[in-house]
Amino acid sequence: MLRPLTVAAAAVALVIGGLGAGVAQAESAPSCSSTVQIGSTAYVTFQGKTIASVKQFKGCNKNWGYIYVWDSFRQRGLHWYLLAAVNVNPGPRNAFQGDTTDLDSATELWSTGTDTLSECTAGYGLISIIGYDHYSAMTDTRC
Repeated sequence: MLRPLTVAAAAVALVIGGLGAGVAQAESAPSCSSTVQIGSTAYVTFQGKTIASVKQFKGCNKNWGYIYVWDSFRQRGLHWYLLAAVNVNPGPRNAFQGDTTDLDSATELWSTGTDTLSECTAGYGLISIIGYDHYSAMTDTRC
């Protein structure tokens, strides 16, 4: 009887730990059911706290940018808009493709898919907080 309780306690700890972390649990882009994350996750900070995760995915012969706003920030009651994009050949001349915008304090946003699998790309996400400024992050470059 002790063993099932230990397993149950561990499961509860995992669930609680996952809820508090605020990390995106994205599975697939809106028009592609089989995406996989490529590269590292980047983080957007505001007033010294992490407020959003930015990722890059590949799937359905396309690259996708993605931004997820953490629950801890959403609970603050501020309003924002999001932008998600794929940055092609990141460098001095950023070339964003597939950029999409949501103006209604969305929890997450995907870029449109870009035909850039043969190029060097990074996921890019921006959150513009009404009454404050724009805050962004970009993942590492994947070629």
